[in-house]
Amino acid sequence: MNVAGGGELTLQSSISVGHGYGSSTADVVASIRAVAAAVNVQLRPSSVGRLAVAAERASDAIAFDEHAVLFAQREGTVIENFGGSLPPLLLIGFKTNGGVPVDTLQLPPARYDSAEIQEFGVLRALVARAVRLQDPYLLGRAASASALISQRHLPKQGFGDIADIARRAGACGVQVAHSGSLFGLIFDLFTSNLKRRAALVAQQIRRAGFKDVEVHLVNAEGWTW
Repeated sequence: MNVAGGGELTLQSSISVGHGYGSSTADVVASIRAVAAAVNVQLRPSSVGRLAVAAERASDAIAFDEHAVLFAQREGTVIENFGGSLPPLLLIGFKTNGGVPVDTLQLPPARYDSAEIQEFGVLRALVARAVRLQDPYLLGRAASASALISQRHLPKQGFGDIADIARRAGACGVQVAHSGSLFGLIFDLFTSNLKRRAALVAQQIRRAGFKDVEVHLVNAEGWTW
């Protein structure tokens, strides 16, 4: 591929659409990086983010890889750089609402009230502290509070059941996709008997009727599952 002669770009992806996995952003960011590499252009993550928003109206922070940032998804700019990566985590992810995808292009943006906006400011400070201290429990508190706010705008079926499972299992918190069907339970990677505990929790989630239960490691250098 070159600028003068053009080229052909083929994308293949196994990421489910409409659940909050970031499928569209992953495709767009991969395309931007592929074209940039083909013409020997180096792009900063911030530039990739702006291009992604220009291409799909809204984007997430995939372009920043493992670096934790607060990203304005419709403006393509970084609001706050948290100065590090998320702490090491184990995440049990699954789909709610019967696994039915969300049409994100038709989903209207959430209209947060003044109290919610004020709470987001507190959560932003909590995430910054969680990253600085590498504390998964602080991160889980912020995620759980954010998930509660999301329930008022894009409700997830079975939220109470999942919150109860998380509490009994000693999870750090619950996270949700604010524009998809995904749930996640956050665990400290250094919790004792974590593999056994996660396997039992995954069974409970499946028995409760949730779809596509998966286990993911986050910033788990040297770990295998």
